[in-house]
Parts: sequence; structure tokens; C-alpha cells
Amino acid sequence: MNKTVIVINGQGGSGKDSICHVMSKYYKVKNISTVDPIKAIAKFAGWNGEKGDKARKMLADLKQVFIEYCDLPLNFVLQEAEKFKLDENDVMFVHCRESEEIQKIIDSCPLKTITLLVRRNDRFYEHKVFGNSADDDVENFNYDFIYNGNNETMQDLERTFMEFFEQTIKPTL
Repeated sequence: MNKTVIVINGQGGSGKDSICHVMSKYYKVKNISTVDPIKAIAKFAGWNGEKGDKARKMLADLKQVFIEYCDLPLNFVLQEAEKFKLDENDVMFVHCRESEEIQKIIDSCPLKTITLLVRRNDRFYEHKVFGNSADDDVENFNYDFIYNGNNETMQDLERTFMEFFEQTIKPTL
């Protein structure tokens, strides 16, 4: 498999991090988020890492400020992609929520880049409104692949996602 960037998205709690963890059992994986540099700035300003709705909105708003000011999230991804080109990893997951930012990554990334929407459809997951466009508008993009998980356990997730990846995504890479 050639080095591949997978822009991954889905509502909070849909299983994005779990999918990255599962993939790391089978492939060498690098995992970043467009909000990583924003979180560093927020921590410097006193944010303690909480993930409540108020904090999510603050991070989304702060990210928008830095998009408009210097395109920090995209520049961060492109710097990480350059490192990824030279390292031992096979897949680089880029967590990104906003449609416009996803498209900028696709248009700018020097490596094969695909998009993946993660949906979770089991009895333990409830879709909710978070109150910020970064979380609430994840469905507003034409993704290359959509994984609809029905995963009550990590074993279910590992089995169903790896089948999906090997049969659906990997042949396109």
C-alpha cells in the first residue's frame, strides 16, 4: 500500500479515534487533527482539556480565527504530511470537521488523500446537536467512503471496520 492520507470525520463519539487505534494494529499509523495546534494555543490560554459543549464551541471558534488569520490548521497538516512522506508510517489520519477545510486538504496535500465519514449506528450512540458548525455539519461533504458502524464492542468495530477497509478502501489506494 502506498502512503495514504485519510481525512476522517464524524460526530463526536462516532468512533474515529477507535478506528485509528484499530488500524494501528494492522498498519503503521500517524494520527493528527487540524485542531491540534488550536488545542495548544487554548491550553496556553487556560483551557484544561475538557470536552464539553462550551469547550467544543470555544475550540471551533478559535480554529476559525486562525483559519482566517493565517490558515494555521492547513499549514499544520501540510507540515505533518511532509514529515509523513519521510517516515515509516503507511497511513496518516487527519481529523477534520469543516467541509471547506477538508477540501483545502484534498487540494493541497502532496500525497494520495481520501475522505472517510464515520457513523455509529448502535444502541449506545445518540446523535446530538453540539451547537457549533464544526460538529454539527459533518454530513455536509461528499465523502469518498462512509463507514456505518454497528459496533457494540471494540471486537465488533475491529472486525467490521477492517473488513470494510480491506474490501472497500484498500483496493482504491
